[in-house]
Amino acid sequence: MLPPMLRSLALLALVAVACDSSSSTPAKPAQPEVAKAAPADSKPSPVAAAEGPVIDHTVETLDGGQQKLGDLRGKAILLVNTASECGFTPQYAKLQELYGRYKDRGLVVLGFPSNDFGGQEPGDAAQIKNFVASKFAVDFPMMNKVHAKGPEIAPIYKTLTEETPEGIRGEVKWNFTKFLIDPKGHVVARFESPVDPLAPEVTAAIEKVLPAAG
Repeated sequence: MLPPMLRSLALLALVAVACDSSSSTPAKPAQPEVAKAAPADSKPSPVAAAEGPVIDHTVETLDGGQQKLGDLRGKAILLVNTASECGFTPQYAKLQELYGRYKDRGLVVLGFPSNDFGGQEPGDAAQIKNFVASKFAVDFPMMNKVHAKGPEIAPIYKTLTEETPEGIRGEVKWNFTKFLIDPKGHVVARFESPVDPLAPEVTAAIEKVLPAAG
C-alpha cells in the first residue's frame, strides 16, 4: 500500500492526464439548423388571392356575343390561341377530344383565333366558324379574333402574359399556346405550341384542377 503522499501524487497525475485527454478531443460540430419555410405571408404570390384575375374579363364570342369569364367560375379552363393555316392546326381535333373527355367533369376549352403568328388566321368570324365545325367538328366555345401579343394585345392576353407567376408569364410565341386556369381564375400552367393537348402532362394538370365532384 502506497504512503499517503505518494497516493496524492498519483491521483494528481491521473487527473492531469484525464484533463489533457478531454481537451485534445475535438468538440462535436453543431448540427446545421434545418432551413425553415418562409412565412406564407412574407411575399404574396401572384396566385395567392382567393380569386385570380382571369375571371374579371369579358370577351367577345365568334358569334358576336359576350362571354363573361366570371360566369365560368367553378370550372377549369384551357385557353388556346388558334389558327386555321398552321402546322399545329390539327390540334383542334385533340382539343375537341380533350373537351369531350372532361367537359362533364368541369372543363371548358376556349379557342381564341389570332392572326398574329405568321398570318395564319386570315379568315373572318364566319369563315373560322365554318372551318372548325366542318373540318374538326369543334363544339367547344370559340371566341372572336384577338391580338395575343403586340401593342393591340387583348386584355385577356395581357393578363395571361403579364399578371401570372414566373414560368407562365411571357409573350405568346406561336399558335396553339395553352393556358390552364383553375376554377378560381388562377393561371396554373402553360403549355407551348408543340405540346399535344392529350399529352400526359396536360391531362395530369387538368385532372389536378378539375372541380370536385358534387
